[in-house]
Amino acid sequence: MTSNASVMDILSTWYDRFEELPRGIKIALMVLGFIVFWPIGLAVLGYLIWRNEMGCRNKWNGSRGGYSQGFWGGSRRDGRGDGFSSGNMAFDEYREATLKQLEEDQREFTLFIDQLRRAKDQRQFDDFMSDRMRRKRDENGAPSGPEDAPSVP
Repeated sequence: MTSNASVMDILSTWYDRFEELPRGIKIALMVLGFIVFWPIGLAVLGYLIWRNEMGCRNKWNGSRGGYSQGFWGGSRRDGRGDGFSSGNMAFDEYREATLKQLEEDQREFTLFIDQLRRAKDQRQFDDFMSDRMRRKRDENGAPSGPEDAPSVP
């Protein structure tokens, strides 16, 4: 019976060798894996997608806006580059205007939410400071209000 350490060594060796193979050979092994026993091909396909080795690199620019050069290879006038055109210029202009309006609404909503959070934080801070001052007055025995003030005859 083999130990877990030797199994891990064998898998590590296979992984290192697989990493050194060119992409074309990896794809050929995936196809061969589907022919021989489909779970092997599926595992290789999953690995290639996970490692981003299927030739789909550098399309995502990392922002919420979408693709840097576009899925279909085109680019938009506003530089965002989703590249999809319906073929109808009026609709494309309407879509661009609507998307710009939605982005503006999102910016305004984000600012509104930030202002609400800031106001809530300020209110919590003010409550904390007033409680702190009240506790200090109570600890020092100072009068806390007009009813505790000494009366002057």
